[in-house]
Amino acid sequence: KQILVCRETDPRETRVALIPDDIKKLANMGYSVKVVRGAGEKSGFNDEAYEKAGAVLVSSNEEGYKGSEIILRIMKPASAAGIPSGALHLSYLDPFNEKALLNDFANAGVQAVSLEMIPRTTLAQKMDVQSSQTSLAGYTAVVNAAAKLPKILPMMVTPSGTINPARVFIIGVGVAGLQAIATAKRLGARVDAFDTRPVVEEQVKSLGASFVKIDLGEMGQTDQG
Repeated sequence: KQILVCRETDPRETRVALIPDDIKKLANMGYSVKVVRGAGEKSGFNDEAYEKAGAVLVSSNEEGYKGSEIILRIMKPASAAGIPSGALHLSYLDPFNEKALLNDFANAGVQAVSLEMIPRTTLAQKMDVQSSQTSLAGYTAVVNAAAKLPKILPMMVTPSGTINPARVFIIGVGVAGLQAIATAKRLGARVDAFDTRPVVEEQVKSLGASFVKIDLGEMGQTDQG
């Protein structure tokens, strides 16, 4: 089967759907991989790295569509134009707000998988893009906040006195919140966190943070959090 790695069309998007190391694994499984030139450039992977991994370079997404059975990209395309009927397309799709695009896929006979809708289950964890990206968002939030804060995060004892640690308050202890707590603690901050689910108190404390309790009545959680 032929796999196509598309080049992202949004100039703000820096991610790539497949890295060179994974192309080697797919080649060993019998897949052939095409990569659009420049697809991995913003992620630090040049075209030469893809060629060395065994990929065939093509000049555009439209050229790559021809003969491809599996199409990989990060963000949703503008339309299904050019994608072969029967092909499997994997990316973020924002399905609740992109009904026209989904109809376009259906009319073109393209099977589309919206990666952000894959549930966080043990069976599907290898395809769980949300957890990894949400965790990264939690990390980035703290790093960006620390860069803008007009003081340092950790406590510092100097000959002229002691600087108290900054206090960080995390609202929501999901995947992003837990990573934010861990990052803030590693940077030396004093961390407090709140969530409507009392069951996460133990997770918060295990990371060295304090759990803020607010009586909101009876609360619970589903198996998805």
